[in-house]
Amino acid sequence: MFAFGIRLAYPLPKNFTSMDKLIAEEITVKKKRKTYIGILIGILVAGVCFWAFRYFFKPSLHRAEINTAVAEKGNIENTINATGEILPEFEEVLSSPISASIRSVLMEAGHPIQKGQSILTLDKSIAQTDYDKLRFQIESKENEIRKLKLDLEKSFYDIKSNNSIKQLKISNLRDAVSSAKRLFKAGGGTREGIEQAELNLKVAELEKQQLENEIKSKQQTMKIEIKEAEIALSIQKNDLAASRRKLDLANILATRDGVVTWVNKNIGSAIKEGEPLARIADLAAFKLSCTMSDNLLSQLHMNMPLIVRLNDSLLRGKVVNISPSVNNGIVSFEAQLEDKSNKQLRPNMKVDVFLVTATRNGVVRISNGPAFKGSNLQEVFVLNGNKAERRTVTTGLANFDYVEILKGIKPGEVVVISDLSNYKNSKELSIVN
Repeated sequence: MFAFGIRLAYPLPKNFTSMDKLIAEEITVKKKRKTYIGILIGILVAGVCFWAFRYFFKPSLHRAEINTAVAEKGNIENTINATGEILPEFEEVLSSPISASIRSVLMEAGHPIQKGQSILTLDKSIAQTDYDKLRFQIESKENEIRKLKLDLEKSFYDIKSNNSIKQLKISNLRDAVSSAKRLFKAGGGTREGIEQAELNLKVAELEKQQLENEIKSKQQTMKIEIKEAEIALSIQKNDLAASRRKLDLANILATRDGVVTWVNKNIGSAIKEGEPLARIADLAAFKLSCTMSDNLLSQLHMNMPLIVRLNDSLLRGKVVNISPSVNNGIVSFEAQLEDKSNKQLRPNMKVDVFLVTATRNGVVRISNGPAFKGSNLQEVFVLNGNKAERRTVTTGLANFDYVEILKGIKPGEVVVISDLSNYKNSKELSIVN
C-alpha cells in the first residue's frame, strides 16, 4: 500500500516506457550474443575433441577385413583392355551347289563328323533332269559333227574329181594344139585353127587353177567349221562335267574331320544355288577375334603381344590382322594364340584381352587391388606390426595383376590393397587379429 501511495505522490516521466523498452532490447541482444558465443565455443570444443579422438584414439580394423600383398622385385607389363571371342581357326561353310530343296538332315549341330560323312540330303530331281538334257544335247552335237565331216569330205571329193577331169581335158587340149601346129606345117591347117586350140587350152588351164583355189578354200572352210563345232561340243562337255560335279557335291559330304557347328534344318524349304547349308569347324585349333575402343587405336599395331585371361589361366598371343574400318567407335582385329590347342578353349567363348604396350624388368611391384585408383600418386596403408601407417607412393606401369611402385615402398613390405578410402584422414590404423 505504501508503494502505491508513493507512486501517486511522485508520478513517472512520460518517456519512461520507451527507455524501458530500449533497456530490455539491449539485455535481449546481449543474451543472444552470449548464446551464440556459447554455441560456437561448443562447436569448436567438439571439433577439437573429435580431432583429438581421431588423432590419439586410432580406429581399428580386423585383419580378416583387409587384403594385403607383399612388395617384391619382378617384371611388369603395362596393358590396355579389349574384349575377345574364341573362334575355330578353320571353319568351312558348305553351300548348296544347286537350286534344290532339303530332303533330310543327318547330322545335328555339335555332332562330331568324319571326312566323307553326309550331313544332309537334297532333292536333286530338277538338277538331274537338266543334266540328262545336256547329255542328250551333247550326243546330238556329236552326230552333227560327224555329219558335217561327211558332207565336207564329199564336197572335197567332188572338187578333186572335177580337178582330175580338168587335168585330162587340158592334156587333150595340149595334144590338139600340137596336132594343129603339125597340120599347119604340113599345109593342111590354118593359123586360126592353131590360135583356137591354144585359146581353148588357156581357158582350160585357168579353169583348173580356179578349181585348185576353190579346193584350198574348201579345205580351210572345212577345218574352220569342224573346229567351231568341236569347240561348241567341248563347251557343252565342260558344262556337263560341271553339272555332274554339282550333282556329286549335292550329297553335302564333310571334306575333313571336325564338328558340325551349324546346319540348316528347314526340311522341305527351297534352297538357291550358293546358299549356306552347314558349317564344319576343326576344334583342334582356335583363333581370337577382338574388339576395342577406337580411342586406343593409336596404340594398336601388328605383332603386338597380348594376354588372354581364360578362367584362372593366362594365354599369350599376338595381333595378326587389324581391320582398316571403324564401326560405331569400335575397331576390330584378329589375334593368334601361342597355345591355340588349349583344352579350355571353346567356340564363341568370350574372354578378356589385355594388349601389352610396355614391359619393364626388375622393378618393385605389388598385386593390384582396389587401393590403387589409377593416378601416379597414391595414398596406401603399409603394415608395421599391429598397425597400418598411411604412406604416399608413386606408381608406374600397371596391369590386371600388378602395379609398379616407383617410390615409397621397398621390397618385402606388406601393403593393404583393399579400399580404405573411408580412413583417408587417419594416419594410422590399429590392426586387430
